[in-house]
Amino acid sequence: MPDDSRESENRPSPDALLEHAEREARGRLKIFLGAAPGVGKTYEMLMSGRARRADGLDVVIGVVETHGRQETEALVEGFEIVPRKAIDYRGQQLDEMDLDAILARRPALVLVDELAHTNAAGSRHPKRYMDVQEILGQGIDVYSTLNIQHVESLNDVVAQITRVRVRETVPDSIIDRADDVEIIDITPDDLIKRLNDGKVYVPQTARRAIENYFSPGNLTALRELALRRTAQRVDEQLLNHMQAHAISGPWAAGDRVLVCLDHGRNGASLVRYARRQADRLRAPWVALHLETPQSVNLPEQDKDRLAANMRLAEQLGGETVTLPALQPSREIIAYANANNFTHIVVGRPARPRWRQILQGSVTYDLIRYAGDISVHVISGDAKEGEPKRGLKAAQLPKTFRFKPYVKSTVFVALAIIAGAALDQTLDVRNLALVFLMAVLAAAVRGGLGQGLYASLLSALSFNFFFLEPRYTFTVSDPESVIALIFFLGVAVVASNLTAAVQRQAAAARRRARTTEDLYLFSKKLAGTGTLDDVLWATAFQIASMLKVRVVILLPENGSIAVKAGYPPDDTLVDADIAAAKWAWEHNRPAGRAADTLPGAKRLYLPMRTGREAVGVIGLDNDKQGPLLTPEQQRLFDALADQAALAIERIQLVSDVDKAKLAAETDRLRTALLTSISHDLKTPLAAIMGSAGTLKDFGADIPEEARAELLTSVVDESERLNRFISNLLDMTRIGSGATEPNYAFHFAGDIVGTALSRAAKIASGHRLSVNIPADMPMLKVDPVLFEQVLFNLIDNAAKYAPDETVIDIRGWQDGDSILISVMDEGPGIPRDDLERIFDSFYRVRKGDHVRAGTGLGLSICRGFIEAMGGTIRAANRSDRAGAIFTIRMPVPAEMPVLGEQE
Repeated sequence: MPDDSRESENRPSPDALLEHAEREARGRLKIFLGAAPGVGKTYEMLMSGRARRADGLDVVIGVVETHGRQETEALVEGFEIVPRKAIDYRGQQLDEMDLDAILARRPALVLVDELAHTNAAGSRHPKRYMDVQEILGQGIDVYSTLNIQHVESLNDVVAQITRVRVRETVPDSIIDRADDVEIIDITPDDLIKRLNDGKVYVPQTARRAIENYFSPGNLTALRELALRRTAQRVDEQLLNHMQAHAISGPWAAGDRVLVCLDHGRNGASLVRYARRQADRLRAPWVALHLETPQSVNLPEQDKDRLAANMRLAEQLGGETVTLPALQPSREIIAYANANNFTHIVVGRPARPRWRQILQGSVTYDLIRYAGDISVHVISGDAKEGEPKRGLKAAQLPKTFRFKPYVKSTVFVALAIIAGAALDQTLDVRNLALVFLMAVLAAAVRGGLGQGLYASLLSALSFNFFFLEPRYTFTVSDPESVIALIFFLGVAVVASNLTAAVQRQAAAARRRARTTEDLYLFSKKLAGTGTLDDVLWATAFQIASMLKVRVVILLPENGSIAVKAGYPPDDTLVDADIAAAKWAWEHNRPAGRAADTLPGAKRLYLPMRTGREAVGVIGLDNDKQGPLLTPEQQRLFDALADQAALAIERIQLVSDVDKAKLAAETDRLRTALLTSISHDLKTPLAAIMGSAGTLKDFGADIPEEARAELLTSVVDESERLNRFISNLLDMTRIGSGATEPNYAFHFAGDIVGTALSRAAKIASGHRLSVNIPADMPMLKVDPVLFEQVLFNLIDNAAKYAPDETVIDIRGWQDGDSILISVMDEGPGIPRDDLERIFDSFYRVRKGDHVRAGTGLGLSICRGFIEAMGGTIRAANRSDRAGAIFTIRMPVPAEMPVLGEQE
């Protein structure tokens, strides 16, 4: 493998360059990381801030917690401190960092203590690290502090060590994206001494801390976690730097082990050796498999062996990677250099030496061109780790396909005919090109076997028909012998190359087809709005692409149940139910060919999102051995990930709808209670007051005052009756129990009845009624329609000033009858026109809201729509005031006058 091929791979990583560009566009984040409280993170952050300020940088304090430590308080002096923001929380005033003030101040650097802090309710972000992200997004640098127990991925480990579960955590991505991480490290003995000296907590609290959280063993373990996490971050920074600047590795700042796997029988030995080597070096390790065009034609037994070895690597804690490759040795070295691997583990070549010389050897290419990377060549036991197999199923012998070879024979026959036609025109040596075209055609249409067959047949035919002496296999001219040998060699090489190109093209077509199927699947999921449709589409897609039977199970009432399948199947035996439940609860595979409950019929794989497992997919087929090859496993992961996200999306939409419904229910409940508390209490208080006065002083009250008190009792009783009627009407509408009793009536009659009921309410207004006598009759429920008109007149009287006109008009417009109620009040704000008919909604003017329940207009809409009409609110165009217009259909048939009472 020439050196220039390696140089061509030394290009900057696009992902690394993009990440570098994003870092340049935002502020820089430096985290001061400590193993425990009291190690001096805040102190060191303030010292670094002072140094930057001494360099002329604009540095301010966003928030710093000194905890009463005199040394820390002394360092705060001289800094500009952005005042904190006061937030009321459950009757207490809490001070939080003022994010808006910092963004408005726009310093070059802001110091923010306690990155994992949870903000008080009512803040813009629930967590302080989110505030920091927004500050960084505005191009402002940030210094912050963090303890190792607050790192999300280490939360369980810290809880196991200290027996204290930390609730405030920071995602690992925050540390990963930090530009600098500085560890503040002191020994456990020094930290305990600081505790005893009262430099961390008050003496009584310090003694309890030393006995529990700050024990020497705990501090040592936390210190190791902090050092390891910082070392991991430094290693990631080194790798990003190498990729961004196209630096060819390895840089042996830290060891990384890469084991290369193929279908060979010693794969398990290689995996175990790589794991042992990684343990000795305390290094991460990766198992790499390269897919070549030849991988497609591997026997099923070899594919199963490779899949088992890749699963073994995952079980032993390694990362597995599969890449396409045409030249394996070049791809391995390029991948190792790009990812800074220092050790490569490969197997000893199993092919004979002569085949290695003719066809090349990946192992020897790696040894020759690996440069500073150590190459470990392991022979291993060919039978070690061989996947266990049960009784081998009977298999039909492979049938020999004659048709491709017949086609190859036809191509050669056509070449003979063409050669005979050109025999007198072309030199005999040039006729060989005609047969070479036949060889290429056979290789393209049939493959390597047919190409080799055509090569041999062409050589014999060329010798028999065109080399002297003709029609014999004897060659008299030595030059012709050499030409024949070269022709056969060129034909074999050409057929081999053509077959390889054909395999590559077939692999490219398969990848394109798979990519298109994944795209169509994602598009289908994006356009699906129901859970059942998502599950059915997922089951069908997985079954069709992986050639397996599929069942999908989702959690239900604390257990897990079958929700979809392809082919449809909703029955599971006890072993399968147990395996599916275990896979869901532990977020790991279970069942057939897995380590847990392998006696199940199906293999159950969890569908995961970033939060949790949302369900389980069960797979099975009639094939012996592992269900999925590595390629199929990756395809399944892609399908399952898309399905899991779609399921989570639908569940989140459902949760949002439920939350909206709950919020609306709470709003209506609050509005109802508020309305009832006012509209029940006010008339009841008036009735009780008047009745009490009459009872206590009835004999002494003048007749005029007595009549006034009795009128008040009657009026307030009517008001209370209207309120209760509105509630009952709204309940009927909400329950769908409103069934109109239709009858034919003149609009003027119903308007007159409504005006009679509303006479006392509208007594302070002038009424104008214009209902044409020839207007068609209405087919309505007269009781409901009268209630609608009464509510509209009541609404107009309530909002329009005294002595103004309430105008009621009716007219016919085509196939509709319209009745409007207009007032001369203030009108309806434009923003309230769409909500004016909502339950419990009342128009607010300034700080004043008219008395009422906010149900009258909602009842109007409910009754009118129940009778097949519509109602609309608008503002008058000729003057101030509102207009409510009812539109009812003209009855298809009119009654004969005299039949309708």
